[in-house]
Amino acid sequence: MEVIPAIDLRGGRCVRLFQGDYSQETAFSDDPAAVARGWQEQGAKRLHVVDLDGAATGIVVHKDVIGSILQAVTIPVQVGGGLRHQNTVEEVLRLGVDRAVLGTAAIEQPALVQELCHEHPEAIVVAVDARAGQVALRGWKQVSAFRVGELLPQLEAWGVRRLLYTDVSRDGTLTEPNFEAVSSVVASTHLRLLVAGGIASVDHLKRLSSLGVEGAIVGMALYTGRMDLKEALRALAERGP
Repeated sequence: MEVIPAIDLRGGRCVRLFQGDYSQETAFSDDPAAVARGWQEQGAKRLHVVDLDGAATGIVVHKDVIGSILQAVTIPVQVGGGLRHQNTVEEVLRLGVDRAVLGTAAIEQPALVQELCHEHPEAIVVAVDARAGQVALRGWKQVSAFRVGELLPQLEAWGVRRLLYTDVSRDGTLTEPNFEAVSSVVASTHLRLLVAGGIASVDHLKRLSSLGVEGAIVGMALYTGRMDLKEALRALAERGP
């Protein structure tokens, strides 16, 4: 299982939010490219970058910062936040982004998701962000009428191959992932699964791995020193497949 450091961008800085609340922000660095380089040096094989301003506005705001991150590292980078139009997705892929992560578009523009999955089958990830089982939209500021379980078969039918599941209530809390919900998602779909939200220890990573999760996106635990990336990667490697 991949351990994927998260880089959340807001106002040009690397930040973390508590439970997706834009008013509860902790800034960690004014140099996201240096942060990205540091995670690569510690052994990360992939990075997860989110344009929080883009997620809230629907327009990619930090294109230049994303470009600087891509220039700073040689590992694959997946990017989400504000990717709600085909030309925007195509543009970030041309920048060198390995995967484009779509959230709101999956609910509001299913035809777009289908088209992108047809054109770039391995490069499209759909993010399903859940609040009490309901799918959250627009940078987690709105909650749709869709329940997570209702959306999964539709995603498969649209040609989606990879899903990012986040329990918003756990994100940034350093509690633990919603293992029950993750187990339900694994049992309900054949999609490859990435998980974020509440991951705070190597034991959490091991448990997610045992559930069949492909990748765990970790933010607050790494930035606060609660988890050491090198140690986490070593522990998972020693555990084996």
